[in-house]
Amino acid sequence: MPFPAALRALNHRDYRLFWLGQSVSSVGSWMQSVGLSWLVLELTNSPLRLGLVSALQFGPVLLLSAVAGVAVDRTPKRRLILGTQMALMLPAFALAALAWTGWVRYWHVATLAGVIGLVNALDMPSRQSFLVEMVGREDLLNAIALNSATFNAARVTGPALGGLLIARYGTAVAFLLNALSFLAVVLTLVAVRAGSEAKPRRGTTIREELLDGVRYATRTPLVALILGLVFAVSTFAMNHGVLVPLFARDVLHEGVHVFGLLMASLGAGALVGAIAVAMLGYGRPPLAAVVIPGLGVAIAILGLAFVRHFALAAAVLFLVGIMQIVFQNGCNTIVQVTVPDELRGRVMGVYMMVFAGATPVGASLIGLVAEGVGVPAACLVGGGLALAGVLLQLTRWRRAKDAYA
Repeated sequence: MPFPAALRALNHRDYRLFWLGQSVSSVGSWMQSVGLSWLVLELTNSPLRLGLVSALQFGPVLLLSAVAGVAVDRTPKRRLILGTQMALMLPAFALAALAWTGWVRYWHVATLAGVIGLVNALDMPSRQSFLVEMVGREDLLNAIALNSATFNAARVTGPALGGLLIARYGTAVAFLLNALSFLAVVLTLVAVRAGSEAKPRRGTTIREELLDGVRYATRTPLVALILGLVFAVSTFAMNHGVLVPLFARDVLHEGVHVFGLLMASLGAGALVGAIAVAMLGYGRPPLAAVVIPGLGVAIAILGLAFVRHFALAAAVLFLVGIMQIVFQNGCNTIVQVTVPDELRGRVMGVYMMVFAGATPVGASLIGLVAEGVGVPAACLVGGGLALAGVLLQLTRWRRAKDAYA
């Protein structure tokens, strides 16, 4: 029996297997995210060092994901993702062992965060460009939305469960459960058939292929606009791994359980947004479907600067989650349905460089401002810069359209 329209991507066998594995692994990833942030605060009590660890997890994405996109276009994607998922297990096991024995130090965490970042530089564009091979262009938006729904369902359960387990047993249990969760991805990928063949490019160098992808991304007006919007919002308004634990501790004066609940509120909103996109979204979204939620995320982070109560903070983060996921899904889909198949890995490498690679800049900035003048000021700076960035991109887009009118 076929799945209903809201779940139509699950009619594809390979995507169904991939989705099941990702659903399990995402819970572990969010538990590890909570554990990593809280462990850094326990070890250092420093917002700046927390921001630096977040930066180390995404710095390699900024530096390497565009080059990794060339490898994605040349190599069977299923094999690549199998390798990256197994590689991501190792830092999780190492963190669990170090935390369990009490030997863990800040430099251990920073080093392993850097290793995670190196693997993510290859893993992120691989997984993003793999979706269309499993479901085709017609069901791509639905597949992206379903991925987001499971990822954000995990964002509800993972932080809440992680916060409770960490409060009772310590951070090691979060790292161990995350390491074990990667087994689900590995087992399902073994059964997937798509992405087993690559189409190698002959007669061109890696440098030429990389430049082809960068030129396409920067010279195609719609793709360039989306990249600019993604940079503004993700860099300055989506540093939740730094901002939320500091908000729980320094503004609300609560512990890791409240941090977990605030992250769960963010995830609940994102889940609602992802379900709405899955049910209502078809084809390429209109530009307003990314501009309006992008503005909304920036304004909500600005508003968080004035919040001093848990219930209101949870409500604001719930709204941020809804708008953020609509923005992300819309941007991702517009780029993927616009780009030619032969350039998808490279362009998605550029996309992930902007989306996740900008995090080191934003995370370091938010951590520095929070340490210097407080968490509310960090909200004002992050939200204000994101808002200014979105408005700047819209101004440039209108001028470009007028020039060609």
